[in-house]
Amino acid sequence: MKKIAPKLFCLAVAWLLSVTLYAQSNFSSKLIGLGVVVSDLDQSLDFYVNGIGMVKTYSFTINEDFSKRAGLSNGVPASVTVLKLENSPEANEWKLMSFGEKANHPKQTYIQDDTGVQYITINVKALKSVIERLKQRNVSFLGNTPTPLNQKSHLLLIQDPDGTFIELIGPLE
Repeated sequence: MKKIAPKLFCLAVAWLLSVTLYAQSNFSSKLIGLGVVVSDLDQSLDFYVNGIGMVKTYSFTINEDFSKRAGLSNGVPASVTVLKLENSPEANEWKLMSFGEKANHPKQTYIQDDTGVQYITINVKALKSVIERLKQRNVSFLGNTPTPLNQKSHLLLIQDPDGTFIELIGPLE
């Protein structure tokens, strides 16, 4: 019996590793790129780059033909600018897309007011400089934020120009 237990343990570990590796083998990258349709690309770029502090990495356009063939639109071209938290291949992409039209739904007051992607969380090294940049852009802070989460971290809740909620989490200094 004592010889069987180590063999069973090894088999269990091997099985767990194979399940974990198999689950991950479906993806060629560990990153997620998220596309966000915005009504005013320049206004959103100012908010995310100059207010939040993201980095603009590249831009491209999607022409009418490709947009229609790919099922992205009914043939409307789009401008896309890709932002990241840092200019690194390991950083997720936040793709701002503009079709040149204003939103046709009301801006939410709370995260609960709609379905789909409602908010993102960005962890920062220090909130103070982000708060200063956002105040310069007259961005409203929601609730009683920054709100302490623990002895070191605070949460600042804001909305981008189109209403997407942004949680900024980190120490004040």
